Amino acid sequence: MSNLKYSNGTRHSQNEGLITYAGSGAIINIYGGTQPTNANTALSGQTLLVSCALAGIFGTDTNGTLTLGTVNNGTAVASGTATFFRITKSDGTTVVMDGSVGTSGADMNLDNTSIATGQTVTITSGTIIRANQ
Repeated sequence: MSNLKYSNGTRHSQNEGLITYAGSGAIINIYGGTQPTNANTALSGQTLLVSCALAGIFGTDTNGTLTLGTVNNGTAVASGTATFFRITKSDGTTVVMDGSVGTSGADMNLDNTSIATGQTVTITSGTIIRANQ
């Protein structure tokens, strides 16, 4: 069993690395279907519902809590129930991370996970909290 405990400085450095890796203009893709085993697993049969690009840098960090930068609205390209997201670099192919989507208690919470083609999707804010594990 792991019992690692990170200092705020270490968590900050880890998030700064994530911000640098994601770069400017990262893309948040929201999908329907089963979330892959991990972010290295290729998509297979999931439905892309909507893409939203970050307007600039990925975000800023304070003591292990990364706050997403401004996210542009996206227009849904398919209908379905949002189940997970995948963030890529601005090239749209280099994966940064995956996470769950729900209405509460998920990695990304939406006001409604039911998305319809043509719907405008807005992500007003987001945080990624690097746990002190």
